[in-house]
Amino acid sequence: MADSNDSISIDMESSSVSAKEHLVKTSNGFVSVAIFGDQDKPALITYPDLALNHMSCFQGLFLCPEAFSLLIHNFCIYHISPPGHELGAAAVSYDYPALSVDDLADQVAEVLDYFGLGAVMCMGVTAGAYILTLFAIKYTRRVLGLILVSPLCKAPSWTEWLCNKLMANILYYYGMCGMVKELLLMRYFSKEVRGAAMSPETEIVHSCRRLLGERQSANVLNFLEAINGRPDITEGLKKLQCRSLIFVGENSPFNSDSLHMTSKLDRRFSALVEVQGCGSIVTEEQPDAMLIPLEYFLMGYGLYRPAETDVSPRSPLSPTSISPELYTPESMGLKLKPIKTRLSQI
Repeated sequence: MADSNDSISIDMESSSVSAKEHLVKTSNGFVSVAIFGDQDKPALITYPDLALNHMSCFQGLFLCPEAFSLLIHNFCIYHISPPGHELGAAAVSYDYPALSVDDLADQVAEVLDYFGLGAVMCMGVTAGAYILTLFAIKYTRRVLGLILVSPLCKAPSWTEWLCNKLMANILYYYGMCGMVKELLLMRYFSKEVRGAAMSPETEIVHSCRRLLGERQSANVLNFLEAINGRPDITEGLKKLQCRSLIFVGENSPFNSDSLHMTSKLDRRFSALVEVQGCGSIVTEEQPDAMLIPLEYFLMGYGLYRPAETDVSPRSPLSPTSISPELYTPESMGLKLKPIKTRLSQI
């Protein structure tokens, strides 16, 4: 464990795994990092979408027993929160200069330096996927692989830019009000789970709405302005030296952006999973859809689920998985492209 005056650690308990949260001092302020698992294992770092943290962006995936056993068996999880997005964070002044996406990517590198980490696996959602992709472009030798959910690589479209500007103005004058929450929920989830006049919203949406109320509006505004000012990094994708697995919801407002990014990656070392009837945050809305692709992706690194763990019949590690007619991708709501298991030459 790193020991420094630049970090404050707080013991927490989540599920059956002991967690510790650190506030790591970087050249651009403090960053919250929640650590789960054995720090002697390879590192998996996560980065959430706008206005979320690991509790509201990755909890659904890690509460899935099979995904949890697969990931915690092979990795120590480092959940990085955008500045000021951790639980109980103080509000920064509205006059505080907002960080750029390059600053946020550099913060990730400083977090790795603090914990003495070398090359890591990365998992990010939408805005967080952009930050980790930018990190992988700038620090190619420090990334083993990218697991991206509804990722972005282009600059904002006019539609997104205007929507973000509207949200920024409302945040500035009215804080995290009902309208901002609705705009964010539309960004995250499909219409089916958000509910309508004749059907109530689902529990995951209700829980997310409650957690959004705990965010400091000034902190969210800073991250929003960084993402709304992001440059196009499409050309930089050519510099990537790692394998990539991309998930995107069929009903995500960023579906076309994610498909564009996939088309620009080396097809020998990348795969796309399009999840039907799902919004942007697949990790919360349909985490079960991620299990099989994750298993095959990690097999390429020689990583497997522990043998003593009970496996689902849908798992490629289960003997019953040899009956493909029973578990076709279409029957599970997935559109799959072949996943290459050969490692890229780094």
